[in-house]
Amino acid sequence: MNPTPSTPSPTVTDVASSLARRRETAIAVFAIVAIVVHLLLRFGGMWNAAWSPAAAYANWPLFAAYAFGGVPLVFELLMKLFRREFGSDLLAGISIVTALLLQEYLAGTLVILMLSGGEALENYAVRSASSVLHALAKRLPSVAHRQAGARFDDIPLDQVAIGDVLLVLPHETCPVDGTVLAGHSVMDESYLTGEPYLMSKAPGATVLSGAVNGESALTIRADRLAIDSRYAKIMQVMRQSQQQRPRLRRLGDQLGAIYTPVAVAIGVAAWIASGQPVRFLAVMVVATPCPLLIAIPVAIIGSISLA
Repeated sequence: MNPTPSTPSPTVTDVASSLARRRETAIAVFAIVAIVVHLLLRFGGMWNAAWSPAAAYANWPLFAAYAFGGVPLVFELLMKLFRREFGSDLLAGISIVTALLLQEYLAGTLVILMLSGGEALENYAVRSASSVLHALAKRLPSVAHRQAGARFDDIPLDQVAIGDVLLVLPHETCPVDGTVLAGHSVMDESYLTGEPYLMSKAPGATVLSGAVNGESALTIRADRLAIDSRYAKIMQVMRQSQQQRPRLRRLGDQLGAIYTPVAVAIGVAAWIASGQPVRFLAVMVVATPCPLLIAIPVAIIGSISLA
């Protein structure tokens, strides 16, 4: 018997997080559209003379991208700066502002795209982890059938003790790790091990919590508590990974505290040496860790897919 747990009501934090995720995605999509329209207006006259007058309006889509995406992103980065959080994305904010001041709107919009795209991908990775965790929670039974003399009583899963004799009915999820005492069946352990094959179970065989029983009932002895079972440990790891920021992201932020001042100093030196402020922008754009902002979320998504 596997009752489906009720879905908790969304909290204010959940709603705010959902809106933030949608905003980052919208900014990334808007930036892509703005860049495409800008390039069409700017270079359309090379293929069709009728497009030549439109070049005067080529920067308007980029202005819209700055208003819609650049301002919110820079505001968030300023809040981080006031909290003394020198992350890997601070250089992106400096690049966006510098590009605006120097009227290099295309470069600034590209940085907006990279920054918002990285955030959108990371949010997608978090949502994927949450959906996997929810699916795991739904598969776990809330009761176990414990032997009491000649009958089996339904008890809460947290009341199962080591050594209890339990009955696993056909097509039921095994509640705890244990050893088969009686019965012959097969179990689907693909959700736990990734193996696509059904595993044969006979007296003396080990069964894993979370495995789905086949056509025949099995009598098992509980070898572990529910909280110490394989399934519970998997869910614990999933919860921890969901609550903590990715290790690479934290490492990137730690390095950003050192890397950012060095990059700014090099940019200022290039500006002073050349007398051209655009050199400062060039250093900032090159130093912005756009590949890191994109690569980390992609790596997370790939890891979740493989898991």
